[in-house]
Order: sequence, then structure tokens, then C-alpha cells
Amino acid sequence: MKKVLALFLGALLLAGCSGSSSAPLGEAEPGTLRVLAGSELADMQPVLDEAAKATGIKVKFSFTGTLEGAEALANGSVDGKYDAVWFSSNRYLAGIPEAAKRLGNQVKIMSSPVVLGLAQPVVQRLGWAGKPVSWGEIAAQAGKKAFSYGMTDPSASNSGFSALVGVASALAGAGNAIDAQQIASVTPQLTQFFSAQALSAGSSGWLSDAYTRRATGQDPGQKVDGLVNYESVLLSANASGKLPEPLTLIYPSDGVVTADYPLTLLADANSDARSAHQRLADHLRTPDVQKRIMDTTQRRPVVPGVPLGPQFAQRDLVELPFPATQQAVDALLSAYFDKIRRPSRTLYVLDTSGSMEGDRIEALRTALAGLTGADGSLTGRFRRFRSREEVTMLPFNSIPGSPRTFTVPEQDPQGELGRIKTFAEGLSAGGGTAIYDSLSRAYRVLEPLADKDPDRFTSIVLMTDGENTDGSSLTDFLTSSAFLPPAMKQVPVFTVLFGEGSSDELTQVATRTGGKVFDARNVQLARVFQEIRGYQ
Repeated sequence: MKKVLALFLGALLLAGCSGSSSAPLGEAEPGTLRVLAGSELADMQPVLDEAAKATGIKVKFSFTGTLEGAEALANGSVDGKYDAVWFSSNRYLAGIPEAAKRLGNQVKIMSSPVVLGLAQPVVQRLGWAGKPVSWGEIAAQAGKKAFSYGMTDPSASNSGFSALVGVASALAGAGNAIDAQQIASVTPQLTQFFSAQALSAGSSGWLSDAYTRRATGQDPGQKVDGLVNYESVLLSANASGKLPEPLTLIYPSDGVVTADYPLTLLADANSDARSAHQRLADHLRTPDVQKRIMDTTQRRPVVPGVPLGPQFAQRDLVELPFPATQQAVDALLSAYFDKIRRPSRTLYVLDTSGSMEGDRIEALRTALAGLTGADGSLTGRFRRFRSREEVTMLPFNSIPGSPRTFTVPEQDPQGELGRIKTFAEGLSAGGGTAIYDSLSRAYRVLEPLADKDPDRFTSIVLMTDGENTDGSSLTDFLTSSAFLPPAMKQVPVFTVLFGEGSSDELTQVATRTGGKVFDARNVQLARVFQEIRGYQ
């Protein structure tokens, strides 16, 4: 398993953000590139529309998440279905035989470093305005809770992984790529840095949007002082005019990790695709188009001689090295989830009504069991419940069932994971659907747990396959939620659309609580439960 996990961790850097995979885009067509990409590249569409007019080359995107993209490339499911891939980085592919052999010509199109953005008053209070600041200084202030920030999950998004690599490499201070021994030595400082993380997400875009909603009071969640994210995302947030005050970008003096977005032809692409790839890449690297990319996406040009816009306060960047071995990547991510990061607390509100009978209840059992390690895929192995995590299961039908809480120990977690699996496999279907009585019950269950141990990422996952038929209504829930204790008001609800569940109602719940809607109507429920893990 370690060997396969290491392969995955190396492949992790293939994609830049999280999201649902799209279906393959049909047979190859002359003049069309079928591109598997990270969803953050959706902002390139205006540039690509103009490129199509200029070159006759049309790009058909299929967006995917990090884990799914990595697995697709490594196991060959991209073969014959796509002509190219376009993610934020290909750094580790040369060392992964099954992925590397599928990659052809790679052309860097643009770049964006991962940096820290903080609200201006916070920068002034910390005395960092106009001064060089190191990752060590940032970690020290974070350990004092002098500021808070949001960052993406490093197993779900390249921006989060790049941030983790950057701060670890800088704190190690060796000048070389960090190794497993150095990771152990800087774990105390990393723990300081990540103690200030107050918001997690599976994608850079959602993270930025969540920050904006919290800053403007649209979400009830805890407001945070800044973000660790791509420079382009932070600049775009400033340019949007939606923030009450702009973010000041902090470029750590000891270095950053930069995404370089290589448009990469697949090795089995036909001659038409090869020609289209070359023509498109050449066009995107012309000076005028490089400037257009910079103005549209806030990413930096990669062609020499194209001047940087005034929004880029830091012209020259110190680039930090990535881990040189798969073992180092494994050690870094394992340390992050099992020792360094604030642990999670998740309460699952699970529909076990009569309409779940048959394939649906089996899909739910499989999805939950998969999170205990029963899913043997690369994605499943990495998205299981983690050490120190607290998990509560609350099944419901006509009334809320009896909640059961599990805490995964840091040492020898298999016993508790096995108990969660046994619980999941014992779920059975029958009765009506009391969605909002059960959701209200979830908050009452969480309150004493949070009072006892408040230093956790806390969230609720609500999965239902039908309309509410019993107990209180959505209106009743929304009214009563206004009277929740302050700490409970900040708990987001991640809702899962399944079967005939009400899209409108579940969207209202997610929006009101600062959560997100996940659609499992056309994809496997297990895939969706894994995707949610990036937000917990």
C-alpha cells in the first residue's frame, strides 16, 4: 500500500484544484483539443475563445479534481479520450513511470506563486507593511494566534500542497529539497503555523469566495484575516471590488513555490492533435496574448520581454525546491494530517428512510465504509478518516436516530476505523424523512462536543434522497437556526443531493450555513463523500 500511496502522492501535483470530473468529450476532431484540466482554468475561456478565432483551434475542457486527475493519468483512463492535460504543475511526473510515459510535449503558458494575503489592518498591526517577512516570522505570529487564515487541503488542491511544501522547505532552511528527517525537525514550527488556519477548502476558487462571503457578512462562519492562495486568486479578489478592504500580499523573503501551468500533449495524441497543440501553444505565448492572459487571469507571463503589470508588487521571486523523493512527499502529507493540522470534527446526518431501500442504502454503506479505508483506490486510500478525527453518525428516517461518536486515535487507528465500518454496514432503510428535525438534532449533539474541545474544524454533512415528509420544515429550521449559540452558527452544512432530494432546499441550507452543495445524482455517492473531505 505504501508504494501505491507514494505513487499517488507524487501524482498529486498534476491538478490545481478540486471539482467533479466531466465525461470524456467524444471522438477526436481536427482543429479541436480535448483537454483534461483543473477547474481553475475556466477563467481562461475568454482567451481561448479569442484563440479559436485567431488559430482555428478550439479547446474542449473536461474539468477534474486533483485526486481524480492524478489517478486517471496514472491508470491510463485518459488514453484515447483526451489529447492533452493542463494542470498547475507537472513537477513530479518525470519520476512516476506510469504517468510520465503518457506525457508528450509540455509548454509553460503562465505562472502564479502561492503567497499569503492579509487584510491591510492586520499587516499594519503586525508591523509587516513594506518589510521583508520570512516564513519563520509568519509561523511564529501564527502560533501566537496573531492572525488567522484559510488554505486549501493539500491533498485536494495544488495551492494548499504548494503552501505546505513552501513553509516546510523554508523552515528547514537547508537550501535543498526537504527530506523526511528534516520534516520531523520542523514539525513544531509547522504546528505553530497551521494552528492559525481557520478555514479549509477543496479548491482555491471556493476558498476565495468563502473568504469574501465571510468578510462581507454573507456567511455566518468565523471571519478570517487572510488566505494562503495563488497570487492570481488574491489579486483577482482585490480587483473584484467585493472585499471590504483589499488584501496585502506577503511574499516570504525565504521563497515561494510557483505553479507554471504547462499545456501538455499526451503521448498517444494523433497528428492532428499534435499540430493543434503546437499552434495553440505558440499563439498563447505571443506577447499580446501573454499580456491578455495577465490582464484576464492575474497570472504572470512566462515569455521574456513581456512586462509585468503594476499589480505585481514583487517582481523577483525566490523559488523553493520541491521534495526530491516520494518518501519525503509521503512524510510531509502524513505529518500534516496526522500530527500538524488542527483535527476535524464531522457529524454525518444520514437519510435511511424507506426510499433508500436497495441500491441507495448500499451506496451509502459503501461510501462510508470507503472512508474507513475499505476503498482500495488511490483516491479512497488517501481520503479515509484521519488520526485524531472525531466522527459522529446520526441516521434518520421519520425521526432522528441515536447518534454515535467515534474518535480515531493517533496510534493504532484500525480498531476505531473498523467500528465505524461496522456501524456503516449495519445501516438499514425504512420509514419517512425528517430532514430538519434531524439537522436541528445534529447541532444539539455537536454543542457539548465543541464546548469540550473547541479547537477543531467542525462541519455537518447532510445526505438525503428525498423531500422532507415528517417533522419541522425548512422554514422552521431557518428560523430556529438564528437562535443557535454563536459557535454553532459558524458550523457549515455540506449538503449532498441524491435521488429526489430537493435541490432548492438543500442549496438554501448550504448557503445559510456557509457550506456547499455536492451533487451525487449522476456520480457515485462514494466519490462525492471523498470530495467533501477536502472541506473538512
